[in-house]
Amino acid sequence: MTPLINTPDVSLALVGVSRDCFPIALTARRLDALAASLSAAGVPAHRCQTIIEKETDALAVLDEASAKGCNAAVVYLGNFGPEGPTTLFAQQFWGPVMVCAAAEENRTVLANERGDALCGMLNCSYNLSLRQVPAYIPQYPVGLPEQLVPRVADFLAIARVLIGLSNLKVFAFGPRPQDFLACNAPVKPLYDLGIEVMENSELDLYQIYKKAARKRKDIAAVAADMARELGPGCHYPDILPRLAQLEVALLEFMEENLGASSYAVFADKCWPAFEPAFGFCPCYVNSRLAGSGIPVACEVDMYGAVSEYMCQLASLQPATLLDVNNSVPADILPRKADLKGAAFADLFMGFHCGNTCSACMKGCSLKYQLIMNRLMEGGKTPDITRGTLEGQLRPGPTTLFRLQSTADCELRSYIADGEILDVDPCSFGGIGVVAIPNFARFYRHVLIGRSFPHHGAFAFAKVGKLLFEAVRLLGVEDIGTPLPPTLPYDGENPFELFG
Repeated sequence: MTPLINTPDVSLALVGVSRDCFPIALTARRLDALAASLSAAGVPAHRCQTIIEKETDALAVLDEASAKGCNAAVVYLGNFGPEGPTTLFAQQFWGPVMVCAAAEENRTVLANERGDALCGMLNCSYNLSLRQVPAYIPQYPVGLPEQLVPRVADFLAIARVLIGLSNLKVFAFGPRPQDFLACNAPVKPLYDLGIEVMENSELDLYQIYKKAARKRKDIAAVAADMARELGPGCHYPDILPRLAQLEVALLEFMEENLGASSYAVFADKCWPAFEPAFGFCPCYVNSRLAGSGIPVACEVDMYGAVSEYMCQLASLQPATLLDVNNSVPADILPRKADLKGAAFADLFMGFHCGNTCSACMKGCSLKYQLIMNRLMEGGKTPDITRGTLEGQLRPGPTTLFRLQSTADCELRSYIADGEILDVDPCSFGGIGVVAIPNFARFYRHVLIGRSFPHHGAFAFAKVGKLLFEAVRLLGVEDIGTPLPPTLPYDGENPFELFG
């Protein structure tokens, strides 16, 4: 898969700490062992030379981490550790911080070199709370080097999500549509997360599109790349130059307006005024930008674009934004279908007009939007409604995710792991059959019960564990997840559940 642009690189600082009544050599030895294990596993990290015993050591490590360009830190308690200097470092560090500790290696160390890490982690976590530092502490924070490596690898992805969001700008085009009021959420919580927002009109989009016409060589190159990507699925080669012009225009706009931010996503008004004005549907262009690492949400769904970007950062793969759309009739399933732990009632179809990139499709081709064709062209031979990328979603693991603001500016989220089934959806658009265990009740009591909109971001990997930790570190407390039948949701009728 082509490497994603618009995605931060995480540079980890590996920081050892030692309480002055413990031998510093113990932390140094254990820190070297952890660094070696990380290197062997292909997890890059800079082993800081200074070990923190006192506050001036914390300042020296901050200087060293800055000089090495580190933007995330793993604080490692090689022994009990000094909670004051340790948490001072975490407080003053400019990026995400993880805290973990060394387990005792064997019976020999117990006699003289015991590190007392469980005790140290308790004091450290207490002081992190006093300083209001939202550090990441894994489920099992104490371990041997080989046990800590996968936990640090998880943190690498969590840190990537947090760094990406803190340097993100959302470009929006068009007023958020009245007929999709669920997309019309307050933007203040985005600013609270450090995300910049730049809202523009549909006329602005049309102007930058017209301006891009001068870039003939760029447009020709993009159109040729589109033809190569589509291959035999390029049913409408005559519209490729127009589609390519929009892609060139959006990329030029992003470059010129990124400003103080490092990364960007788009949330664009894609219908109904777009098609008569531009002469095509923008869906295929949106899919290509998402495939390169720049998500584009439909219907000016800013939180959808941010959610899609978070899925991309957690998985290091392109993601997509789909409607949680329709039920699945039994007659499309093969006999004895493997529902991946879900019940038939838990199945649904994820659908959108054609914004999912080709790498995330089992097969795809350039088509027209059937619903828009009925609305705008009376069901006749398609013209302005051409431009969707349609086909079956790529089967495999998935995470359904959304970060959303309530009307009173409170952030909430939901996360659910599942599978996209290898089943022909027998329908139009970019579409697939999704199986999420315990989804039916989750849909009723979280998606409906907690007032989430119809769009959900889909990762093409199971990254629910990583997204859950990232969302918690953002300060979001209301995180919905599927519950088994033995656990009722808040407000769920117990007579319905257990009767």
